[in-house]
Amino acid sequence: MSKRMDGRADSNGRVYQASGDQHIVEHHHHNEMGSVAWEGIESVRHPTGGRAPVVLRDRTELMERLQAAVAPEAGNQVYVLHGMGGCGKTAVARTLFQYATTDGNRVGLWVNAADRTSLRSGMLAVAADMGATEGELIAARNGLRAPADLVWDRLGSSARPWLLVLDNADDPEILQDGGWLRVSPRGTVLVTTRRAAARWWLHAELHHVGVLPREAAAQVLCDLAPESGTMEEAAEIADRLGRLPLALTLAGGFLSHQVIDPWTMTRYGHHLGGHGHVDFIDQGAIALAREDARHLITRTWQLSLDALAGRGMQESTALLRLLACYGADPLPITLLNTPQINGVVPQARAEVALRGLLDQSLTAVVDVGVRCLQTHAVLLASVAASTPREQVTELTGTAALLLAAHVPAIPQRGPQDPRMRLLAPHVIALLRNSTEASVVAETLDVAVRLTCALHRTGDYLSAWELASAAVAGAEPELGREHRLVLSAHSRTGRALFRLGRFEESEAVLRSVLADREKLFGPDDPDTLDSYFGINPPLQELGRVAEGIALLRRAMDGRERVLGRQHPLTLQAQAHLLECLPIAELVLEVDNAEMPLPQECALHLGPQHAVTLGARLSYAVALFRLGRFDAAVLDARLVAEDYQRRHGPDYALTLSAQHLSARARAALGDMDSAVELMVVVAHRREQSLGAEHPYTVQSYELLEEYRAQAAAHLTD
Repeated sequence: MSKRMDGRADSNGRVYQASGDQHIVEHHHHNEMGSVAWEGIESVRHPTGGRAPVVLRDRTELMERLQAAVAPEAGNQVYVLHGMGGCGKTAVARTLFQYATTDGNRVGLWVNAADRTSLRSGMLAVAADMGATEGELIAARNGLRAPADLVWDRLGSSARPWLLVLDNADDPEILQDGGWLRVSPRGTVLVTTRRAAARWWLHAELHHVGVLPREAAAQVLCDLAPESGTMEEAAEIADRLGRLPLALTLAGGFLSHQVIDPWTMTRYGHHLGGHGHVDFIDQGAIALAREDARHLITRTWQLSLDALAGRGMQESTALLRLLACYGADPLPITLLNTPQINGVVPQARAEVALRGLLDQSLTAVVDVGVRCLQTHAVLLASVAASTPREQVTELTGTAALLLAAHVPAIPQRGPQDPRMRLLAPHVIALLRNSTEASVVAETLDVAVRLTCALHRTGDYLSAWELASAAVAGAEPELGREHRLVLSAHSRTGRALFRLGRFEESEAVLRSVLADREKLFGPDDPDTLDSYFGINPPLQELGRVAEGIALLRRAMDGRERVLGRQHPLTLQAQAHLLECLPIAELVLEVDNAEMPLPQECALHLGPQHAVTLGARLSYAVALFRLGRFDAAVLDARLVAEDYQRRHGPDYALTLSAQHLSARARAALGDMDSAVELMVVVAHRREQSLGAEHPYTVQSYELLEEYRAQAAAHLTD
């Protein structure tokens, strides 16, 4: 074949290119997950916004309007609940959700819309719930088709009417940027947000959710702690708490859990004035006409912590302050079950401390496929603002260590630990909450590793967003020239490449390369990694010779610095086999003292990932040299090994089978080539999507082989 075929790769990919009559079209994805079942972790059929209210007080008129919105045949409308944090927007949404899924006979779908990653992950889980295929979902995650289009196509074809709740949408830009907020005649959308500006919610019906009327607020306290006092006493407490539902919930949780020495509401009221106000920003919220209730949250949780301390659970205070270092998204509970927590709370006491917080309604357990804690954002902000300054460094440092303990130092290929994606918003929150350079650096190191883990599972959009956000959070503190900042930029560039933004990828990676050369020198491992990593976008942009030159520099430098037998040196040498000019390739293959796969097996072991990759690269080299019988044998054997290790949908399994089919076709065995290419094309469509270039290429070759097979029959 003489026509040009597009090749794409990144630091873990391969590109085979040549001109003239060479048969050089193949694509591989190294160090990435193949086709796997959808790993959606969100329990989209259940609300994740904390506990439901015992009884939803007041809100009668609002609930009547919203219940009408989920009546039979109702749909094609967006409703927005707006108000300051803690005013009960999520409680209203939960109540409607329960009504819609029972009395309304609707499918209920709940998505956390607090940040881009959570929103996309949740919405794709909605698509999966609505019947999207595995291939469609993976293509959307990889950025190969518009994720929002897939979600809304599935929602629009739902057999049952639905209610979709987008909770905590306090950054409306992310809904607009991705085209996530739409309408459908099959369902109703309910949004909760602090942002009330009409420009964000065109054509939506807006409803303000404010504080409760006096009587309803008093009743909330009586619902939660019915033995603590009269309605009038409850009303006085409610007034002092600004009648803010979150503050009332915290106060009621406190009163209901005093067992040895129960408190009355009167006694509680006497203690409310003993704690100072803490002013924190509730951005985008509408201020209250009377005393700003944002100042009042501190009073409630501080009394709860004092009571816990009086019962011998002083560690609950430290644990809550530790949680305040993170974000309001679900936080995997296992994070707290590691020795690194000893810097703040003795690990043996973490369980007791957490039970105290749960008893006082200061946090809640939610199940999103992984058991997590979720704490109200307003409460976290209040706790963080009141934390003594001398404790901040120790708290944020411990928070960073806990994250570091849960993110692998060297992320591996294969199915992702579902906790990884859940950690991303907390890494970014910790970067925002940290001011000590050492803590920022530790957290950025976690972010870089986590980005790599997401990338290697094919979640390129999340990897790009995490890397970009990490750079934005850390660079002001550490500076552009910090080694970890440059690593985060590099991860951004590699994710951009996988998203098909080749020019942007090359620009970012070239800038990183220039900085690394200047700061660290040409033989630094990070600089060598840049030589290696920039080759793929250069190949894609047609700058083949430049890419090969930098790849050679990577291999030579790694050999000098790391040694001839180091996995990274051997990996770079294998990649060179895939793009060297034919004349050089002949010398490289025929003059070697030992074939590269054997050398890798000798030094790394026969099942090492680099050994398997070298075997596939060597098979490609044989194919390029026209040694088709040997190429068929090597490609078949390595395909079998990949399938045993990673399954039939694994990207390298398919790449090896693809190569085997091409070699069989070159030998004239068109029936075998067609049979094998049918499998490859179908599995690539399922794992990559119908529009992925590798899928398109496989189907083009399939049609070519079928035509040749038919021509042979007519001859």
